[in-house]
Amino acid sequence: MAENMSKYKLIYFNARGRAEHIRFIFAYAGIEYEDVRVSKETWSTMRHTVPFGMLPVLEMDDVVLGQSNAIARYLARQYGLVGKDEIEALQCDFMVDTLGDLKQVLWEYRSEVDPMKKEEKKATTIKETIPFYMNKFEKIIAQNGGYAVGESITWADFAFAVSLENFELIFGKDSLETYPNLKSLKEKVFSLPRIQTWLKMRPVTDF
Repeated sequence: MAENMSKYKLIYFNARGRAEHIRFIFAYAGIEYEDVRVSKETWSTMRHTVPFGMLPVLEMDDVVLGQSNAIARYLARQYGLVGKDEIEALQCDFMVDTLGDLKQVLWEYRSEVDPMKKEEKKATTIKETIPFYMNKFEKIIAQNGGYAVGESITWADFAFAVSLENFELIFGKDSLETYPNLKSLKEKVFSLPRIQTWLKMRPVTDF
């Protein structure tokens, strides 16, 4: 647990996107921060001022950090959300990075503009890629008694929960019915009191 409290400012667009698991960490840990949401108009003028021209960015004291998972890992270490030891911390990284592989495939499918190529990617994504990853995640979570890593909440659970929320929005509310452990993990995270408070107060966005 962090002893010296920094003043945090999280800068991202008005969206859940790549920042929502970071917001979940703040909410769960009960840490105050400034949730800055950048408009498209503002972004065009401020893009050159942030590391590598990308969001989210975390400002704390005199430090400016980019990369969503680097930010999340740092905060998770500060607030006791990386598991009970170094092996579980590594497993958190493994699970989140592997989840990122699946999200990249989904992004490539959804962003394809050529109709024929998109249909091809859709077939492969739905019939092969999604089941490949989701079934493996399902098995791991079952082995861990309902958690992504270990036997207690870690930042990996937050990364999965927000991604599964988006998964349901893309593929339908019943899309997790064949993955009961993943569905249960999402519901478990969303039922945490401080997460519930955040869900009630966060801005409503499309993604």
